[in-house]
Amino acid sequence: MAEHKPRPKLVFADDDGNIYDHPDLEMLVRRGDRLEPPRPDEIIALPPESELFLLPGRDALGFDPDSGEIEHMDERAVAAFVSPGYTLSATAAYAARDGAPTLPLFAYGAVGFSGDRFYVCAAKVDNDPRQIFTGIPRDRIMKGAQALRRKFPKNRLIEHLSGCALTSCCPAARNLALGRFEAPLPTSRACNARCIGCLSLQDPDSGFPSTQTRIRFRPTAQEIVEVMTEHGRREKRPVFSFGQGCEGEPLTEAKVIGEAVTRFRQSGGQGTVNINTNASLPDAVETFAAAGGSSIRVSLSSAEPALYEAYYRPQGYAFADVRQSIARAKAGGLFVSLNYLFFPGVTDTEAELAALTELVDTHKVDFIQLRNLNLDPELYMQVATASGVLADPARQASMGLAHFRKRLRKSCPWLKFGYFNPYLGDRDGLRDKEEE
Repeated sequence: MAEHKPRPKLVFADDDGNIYDHPDLEMLVRRGDRLEPPRPDEIIALPPESELFLLPGRDALGFDPDSGEIEHMDERAVAAFVSPGYTLSATAAYAARDGAPTLPLFAYGAVGFSGDRFYVCAAKVDNDPRQIFTGIPRDRIMKGAQALRRKFPKNRLIEHLSGCALTSCCPAARNLALGRFEAPLPTSRACNARCIGCLSLQDPDSGFPSTQTRIRFRPTAQEIVEVMTEHGRREKRPVFSFGQGCEGEPLTEAKVIGEAVTRFRQSGGQGTVNINTNASLPDAVETFAAAGGSSIRVSLSSAEPALYEAYYRPQGYAFADVRQSIARAKAGGLFVSLNYLFFPGVTDTEAELAALTELVDTHKVDFIQLRNLNLDPELYMQVATASGVLADPARQASMGLAHFRKRLRKSCPWLKFGYFNPYLGDRDGLRDKEEE
């Protein structure tokens, strides 16, 4: 018997923040600049630990199944921010009023309601529980952070990350306090890009604040090694990651990172040593590999140079340098992931698929982390339009996340998908984290 697929109703909110479902109008979604009903095969129940957002200055839009028309509501639009491990296949549909403020740095998924639950258009791409904190009391995280401070009272990096765990509730910092999964190692105060959606530094006139506070000092190699050694003592399958939301570009600190990784490895340190980077400095990538690094995760909003550079706004490097870094990483024995920032209606098009397939195939990229692009949807559409890529007819239709991933896998059968940096203790045994 075929599984019944719900047809969720429109969700909207009043001025007091109360959320309702409409009795007649159905959920509507947005892909790029197109409005349409959701596809039945992409609707899933709202994942645990997700959040609902009220969208200021934006009216809700619903679909009338009888007339086939889009109905404009006077009430406020609502969106969902899905929990880690899930990738959106559609964004919220709404009509922005004149003077509507720019939305903060989150991803705004379309959300509807049916029966007794909320629904979103998304896919689970990773089963790893590393950012699930259900059932973990805050007191346990606090005690863990305090214990690290007591053990390393002079370590500024531990002091910084303890603050991140307790004040901004950073998942990576909380995991460090708990001694589990992946340890964050922020090192860089500066960046050689000016990303539109930078989490740690925004221009005063951007219209939205950064969501994290950038690190204000350069850790010493000793401070970094202390964090790595302590985390490796507590976690049996440790991942150590340079390049966090609270810093700039870690490759600009290749010297201190290289020294720390070398000392860690020379002391017998085990585990996956990863760097999350814009891959702007090929020589620095070689330095990281030679020091004993394991993997590199390259941030990428698009495999097309024009759209990539419109979003990242590189300072002193170009997309060609990113490709060169990927090539040198592979030559140096590093496992290469792409932190692929997915935006429905722009990413899942024929043109983008062709560009990404060529990049992955040419350099034999190992892994793609399908993450959501955290940015006001209309702002990203402005960026994409200004880049000129949307004029391409191959950018005019969205094939959907599921079809995009299926075709990419068919063209590059070795490629694995997920959401988090994988532990590479047994690289030959690395399994696709994706839920079929």
